[in-house]
Amino acid sequence: MTTTIFLGIESSCDDTAAAVVRRGAGGAEILSSVVEGQAPLHAAFGGVVPEIAARAHAERLDYAVESALAGAGVTLADLDGIAVTAGPGLIGGLLSGLMLAKGLAAASGLPMVGVNHLAGHALTPRLTDGIDYPYLMLLVSGGHCQFLAVEGPETFRRLGSTIDDAPGEAFDKIAKLLALPQPGGPPVEREAELGDPKRFALPRPLLDRVGCDMSFSGLKTAVLRARDEIIAQKGGLTVQDRRDLCAGFQAAVADVLAEKTRRALAAFPAPVIAVAGGVAANRTIRTRLMAVAEATGTRFLAPPLRLCTDNAAMIAWAGIERFQAGARDDASLAARSRWPLDQTAAPVIGSGRRGAKA
Repeated sequence: MTTTIFLGIESSCDDTAAAVVRRGAGGAEILSSVVEGQAPLHAAFGGVVPEIAARAHAERLDYAVESALAGAGVTLADLDGIAVTAGPGLIGGLLSGLMLAKGLAAASGLPMVGVNHLAGHALTPRLTDGIDYPYLMLLVSGGHCQFLAVEGPETFRRLGSTIDDAPGEAFDKIAKLLALPQPGGPPVEREAELGDPKRFALPRPLLDRVGCDMSFSGLKTAVLRARDEIIAQKGGLTVQDRRDLCAGFQAAVADVLAEKTRRALAAFPAPVIAVAGGVAANRTIRTRLMAVAEATGTRFLAPPLRLCTDNAAMIAWAGIERFQAGARDDASLAARSRWPLDQTAAPVIGSGRRGAKA
C-alpha cells in the first residue's frame, strides 16, 4: 500500500484542531494532533456562542496547523492532501476551517477533501484499531446521537436516532439547571458518582416503543420538575440533592442507550460495536454498553478518550479514506450546517432551508 499523509482541519464547534495522519502498509499513525479548546471563552454564557467560536477559530487555526506540521516533522511539501470538516456544525466555524484549507490547497497545489464531521467520528475505530467493514457505530455526542451501520467510507445506514436532544446536549442542560460548569458531561458525572440513582423516579423515554430511536428532552424536563419540587419544599437544593439528581439522570441515559444498543445489535448483528463522541467518555455509560456487547458476543470498541471528543486526527483519517476511494473537492466546496450521513433516511428531527438535521 502506498503511504498517504494528510493534514486534517476541524473547526465545527468550539475546538480548534489540526492533525497529521499517515496511512501505510503498517496501518494508520497519528503523527501529531493539536486541539485548542475554547471553554474559557464561553464559560460565562452557559454554552457555546457561535460568533465567539468563529472568531476564535479564525484567530487560532493557522497556529494550530503550524503546530501540527511541526509536531509531525513535516512540511506542506510532504503531504498528499488536506482534509477539512465541511459540516455539519456552526457555520462560522466551518467557514473558518474551509477558507484556510482552500488557501493552503491553492498555494501548495495539494488536493483537498471535504469531510462530514460525523463520518470522522464514525470512522475513528478504523484509525485506532484497523477494523474491517461492516460494523455498528453508536455516535453519541453533544449534538448527535445515532446508530449507524458503517459499511464503507461513504456508506452509512442509520438504524436509529434521537428525535430531539442529543445526550451531550441534555448533559449540558442538566448541568446548567443545577448550576454546574460547562461543558456539562464531566461535572454531572462527578456529582453522579456520589449520588443515589434510585432516589428519583425519572422516565426512560421510548423504551415502550419498538425500534432504535431515542428521546432525551422529556428526561431533561423531568429532572427540572424534580429540582423545582425540592426547591419548593426546602427553599433550595442541598449538595446531596444535586448529586442524586445527577445520578438519576445519568442512570436513565445509560438505561436508554444500553437497551437501544441491544436492539440495534439485534437488527444489525455486526461483529463489532464501536462507540464514539464526547459522551462515550462517560464511564457509567461505557460500562453499560460493554455489558451489552459481552452479553451478545460482540466485540466492543471505544477510541481513547482524547479521540472521543472533537479532533482533527479523525478528519485527516476520514479524508484519507475518501481520497483513496477517489474523492476530490475543489474551491466550490461549501460549508453545510446540516449534513446527515445517511442521505436516504427520512428526517427524524425535521428539515428546513438548511436541509435535514438528522
